[in-house]
Amino acid sequence: MTQGGPISSETRINERIRVPEVRLVGPNGEQVGIVRIEDALRLAQEADLDLVEVAPQARPPVCKLMDYGKFKYESAQKARESRRNQQLTVIKEQKLRPKIDAHDYETKKGHVSRFLEQGHKVKVTIMFRGREQSRPELGFRLLQRLAEDVAELGFIESNPKQDGRNMIMVLAPHKSKAKAKAGKGQAER
Repeated sequence: MTQGGPISSETRINERIRVPEVRLVGPNGEQVGIVRIEDALRLAQEADLDLVEVAPQARPPVCKLMDYGKFKYESAQKARESRRNQQLTVIKEQKLRPKIDAHDYETKKGHVSRFLEQGHKVKVTIMFRGREQSRPELGFRLLQRLAEDVAELGFIESNPKQDGRNMIMVLAPHKSKAKAKAGKGQAER
């Protein structure tokens, strides 16, 4: 027994449609009905259009009379437009230690604020070493303090949780402020 080739995802048009009859849809979306493939191809040639299989799984398959080149162009435009509207989520990371100096804390807080203003999520990690591991409440208080300090820019997306030697919390920007900031950035370009 021989195995067939790979199944093509390409839309079948005109003579590539190999079924005895199809459910035909006219160029303006009107139902023509179930017709023989020869008649459907003849109608397509008379209208100077292509016979395009739009629903190959149906019984009988559904075909439509349309300009295939225009159809491919429009579907490519829609795909490009949907890609443009997608938003990438970027997660920035900021690492702290439980015994952080006040000035160092302010510097790290500034970085977190900047990331949130740019619309990025921030993963804040507190690294414990040695005896610090026996005092996780120090890290928890530090994360709570950081969250309160940047509350106007973002909110806690995932609460602080211990993960081995680290304690992790994720902050996310407020939607309205991030969008306003992104819109302002687009206008400046």
